[in-house]
Amino acid sequence: MVTDLCLNLYYLHRGYNVFELRVLCYQLFNYAAFAVLIWLGSRFKRKASFLALLSGGFLGAILFYLITNTASWFFNPFNNPEYTKNLEGLIRALTTGTSGWPQTWEFFRNTLMSGGLFTALFAAAFEVTTSESAEEKEAKEAPPEEADPEGEPAAEET
Repeated sequence: MVTDLCLNLYYLHRGYNVFELRVLCYQLFNYAAFAVLIWLGSRFKRKASFLALLSGGFLGAILFYLITNTASWFFNPFNNPEYTKNLEGLIRALTTGTSGWPQTWEFFRNTLMSGGLFTALFAAAFEVTTSESAEEKEAKEAPPEEADPEGEPAAEET
């Protein structure tokens, strides 16, 4: 939010009216998309499988793409003439975007790749740092030795 405020002040200085209601509503939808991602991440169990985490990363990227690009089409904060208020305008917002900029499907591709890579690296690092060695697992699974009342281990019966 702080960086958005700084960027808004920068663009305001450059002559863009960034504090219009529709621009602020668009930003609110971006924050809503982040909230959805945080909520989605909180649904995973601590011991979720690598595949489940990777799938969650991809699902998060898809949801973020759909929410933010649909909001961009709906609010049209930069008055893009390509974003007509019909199905064709929505499809354009979800695929090619506006002229003079990279196509939105390219952003989607990059988001999927970076989200997948980040999730894979994060899950792998978590696994490496929290995994127990075979000896530690064995020690946990072994039954505790019984002690006699004086604190000495019980003698084995013969």
